Amino acid sequence: MFADLHLHTHFSDGTYGPEELASLAERHGLKAVALTDHDTMEGCARAAAACQERGIEFIPASELTAELGDVELHLIGYFLDSSNERLQKELGRFQRVRQQRIHEMASRLRHLGVPLQAESVFRLASCAAPGRPHVARALVQQGLCGSLDEAFERFLKKGKPAWVPKFKMSALDAIELIHQAGGVAVMAHPGLNRTDDVIPHLVKAGLDGLECFHTKHSTSMTEHYLGIAEQHKLLVTGGSDCHGISKGKPLIGTIRIPYIYVERLKDHFLKKSLERGFQIAGNSGAQT
Repeated sequence: MFADLHLHTHFSDGTYGPEELASLAERHGLKAVALTDHDTMEGCARAAAACQERGIEFIPASELTAELGDVELHLIGYFLDSSNERLQKELGRFQRVRQQRIHEMASRLRHLGVPLQAESVFRLASCAAPGRPHVARALVQQGLCGSLDEAFERFLKKGKPAWVPKFKMSALDAIELIHQAGGVAVMAHPGLNRTDDVIPHLVKAGLDGLECFHTKHSTSMTEHYLGIAEQHKLLVTGGSDCHGISKGKPLIGTIRIPYIYVERLKDHFLKKSLERGFQIAGNSGAQT
């Protein structure tokens, strides 16, 4: 049995709907999946229902952009409680910042003579957490660029004239936010961000796991991070980071991690949930 614990839908910067993603997961024989859209959990209810119909185990999650010092990194919160008031408040703040970033990118493009309106990006994205890929798609859709690659190379990559810095919360705050929302905090694709030096600091702050298996991790890189996870007694996760067809061939099915890693993730979640339950009961004066 296998799983993919890093998937995106059109509720952030993917192209698949939750039902389509669940159908593909079934086609690839996946036993469990996690929806990890950026700064939102909008698609989780639909994904959960679609997975249940197909007998696939579903884990609600979200991917947050964070930083420690000047190092950008991504943290995935697994088993998040989507009704958690503070989590919803923070996700709403992240989404508003994302929307403002679209306005700023569109403004910079217009100053360059590229007539793109932010409203057209929002219509195309049709979600609360739009990002640069939506701007790129809008540029292609309106004939202002010939391809997504051209849009990024000319305008949207870091250092290009329409690039706008992304909001990043403190990594330590992100871990605490995930935990207080009942979740398990895992560092995504550490090999992409080259963040080895910050891992011990994150472990001290309560980091629960490392995404060792990833589409852009080489075999040697995977082994390297498996060693780091073992050294720090961290959970191991992995996934394809599929964004649909926006980045060429769909990636779902290319990374299939053994189900034993899902079992360990669930065991850790249940253990921490029980600990939090006892803590709450103890604080209320109840006997534990």
